[in-house]
Amino acid sequence: MAVENWVAKEIAALTEFRRDLHQNPELLYEVHRTASNVAEQLRAFGVDEVHEGIGRTGVVGVIKGQSNTSGRMIGLRADMDALPIKEETGVPHASLVEGKMHACGHDGHTTMLLGAAKHLAESRAFDGTVIVIFQPAEEGGAGAKAMIDDGLFTRWPCNEVYGMHNKPNLPVGQFTLAPGPIMGSVDEVKITITGKGGHAAMPNLAIDPMPVAAALLQGAQTITSRNMDPMDSAVVSLCTIHAGNAFNVIPQAVEMTGTVRTLREEVRDLVEERLTTMVEHVAAAFGGKGTIEYLRHYPVTVNHELETELAAAAAREVAGEGAVTTDMVPTLGGEDFSFMLNEVPGAMIKIGNGPSADLHHPLYDFNDDVIAWGCSYWTTLVRQRLPL
Repeated sequence: MAVENWVAKEIAALTEFRRDLHQNPELLYEVHRTASNVAEQLRAFGVDEVHEGIGRTGVVGVIKGQSNTSGRMIGLRADMDALPIKEETGVPHASLVEGKMHACGHDGHTTMLLGAAKHLAESRAFDGTVIVIFQPAEEGGAGAKAMIDDGLFTRWPCNEVYGMHNKPNLPVGQFTLAPGPIMGSVDEVKITITGKGGHAAMPNLAIDPMPVAAALLQGAQTITSRNMDPMDSAVVSLCTIHAGNAFNVIPQAVEMTGTVRTLREEVRDLVEERLTTMVEHVAAAFGGKGTIEYLRHYPVTVNHELETELAAAAAREVAGEGAVTTDMVPTLGGEDFSFMLNEVPGAMIKIGNGPSADLHHPLYDFNDDVIAWGCSYWTTLVRQRLPL
């Protein structure tokens, strides 16, 4: 019950690679340097096939085991992109790119899967095929969907697929996950309230869209408090509002944007229907017109029950029974690994990052002590799922 012995001789190089990624963050699909370095490393490791440009800038490595009597294939996924945040950590390996940083640990995720790929390519101690999936644009670009649309699972028909994400303030060497919904859907709303502009001193001659916006800001919260089952979860956050250019002019229109998060698709449907109705009818009650653009980005991330237990079993072999929990509290943060789980049975596990700033915070940094644990988890999972 510890990290595997092979990791020790790789840690220095993996740490250096991780810190280089951290210093050179790239956003969304523009991960050209990162993807190129990943592909170069995979080829150097002797990975059987390396495919670039999957879903624009994704990379897939194919590793064949000592035998393939099982005919089985499993996928292991890591994300590569950074965030448009100005780093404030002050660490020696801090971002060299102004306004961009790895504030979610994708540099660590990529590194851990690369370390595992190296060992798997060297040992081949499994029966079947492993594909390592390095994905762009998790942070809002739906890179997982782009890779799927580009033939990810038709070219490599996986029987199972697994993901791993670091979790701040969970101790290093611990893992957590749960079956069922573990992360929320991610939707975007764009609302336009159109009235009739006019002089602020003569509101009776105008149709003021501002009171409509105020009513919607408050009314939207009643969807969760008065329309939903209290046992369900959802967040409706209207986060921006833009209107007018002068202190004494009633604006012609108000534009608002926000996000909706849910843990069940049925709740997602309900929130969309109620919010759409509310925008249209509240605006009409004030004499204005309301329109909404409701954009569904990421679905709910749902771990499959069997694969959750299989992932937990691998983590227990690495970390010990007491260091793995299967009752993780769901979060309404989103994750586009959900698209992969909607195509192939699998599970996402969270790995402890130790004491740290929260994800997406300018003081966050991935903990290099986690690398050995993550590498060991991946290779243990492969050995268990594709035994010789």
